[in-house]
Amino acid sequence: MIEVKDAVKRFLDTNVLDHVNLTIEKGDKIALMGPNGAGKTTLVRAILGFYHLDSGEIRVKGYHPTKERVKVLKNISFIPQTPPPIKLSISELLEFVSKSSDVKQESIKEEAARMDLDVEKNLQKPFFKLSGGMKQKMLIAIALAKKSDILIFDEPTANLDPKAREKFYALLSELDSDVSTIFITHRLEEVEKLVNREIYMDLGKIVEDRRVGV
Repeated sequence: MIEVKDAVKRFLDTNVLDHVNLTIEKGDKIALMGPNGAGKTTLVRAILGFYHLDSGEIRVKGYHPTKERVKVLKNISFIPQTPPPIKLSISELLEFVSKSSDVKQESIKEEAARMDLDVEKNLQKPFFKLSGGMKQKMLIAIALAKKSDILIFDEPTANLDPKAREKFYALLSELDSDVSTIFITHRLEEVEKLVNREIYMDLGKIVEDRRVGV
């Protein structure tokens, strides 16, 4: 699904990614961990095509993340730690996602309802004016409705209350076994029942990559 070969990314003469090698197979459920500045988010952004590598290469289902970004993003759903300041209303956002990603609006509403977010009541509200928890639920609903082969979550429960976290992880437990999932997380205890690999990064390197029971 994802192949990272000898990836190097530099910022201000520092290797934020330092010759990283990683293979993610179909159905891998990964907890990606490490201290702040370890390179976790940079690695994910390189996979998504946000960054050009200084050397090495990345392929997502055979596609180049920057040269074939549209094809890459069709296969990935990404939930950032901080929701972007989208100025569209919820109604406009639903229409945009539906047209750009071929996702039915009703599917998004259904996923949102499963997290106790009533989309119909908030259709005219601008996304950026929603509470942090509501924004996160909306982004999660879109990601799950898209039915992507690869899901990437960067601290996905940071803005969720305990009840919403519980519902979120219950939804993830229902995912197809072939879906590959990456959780960037500092809360291993929350995802350990959902993952089969634990990857630790530090100083731009993968320092541990181990298989665990699900």
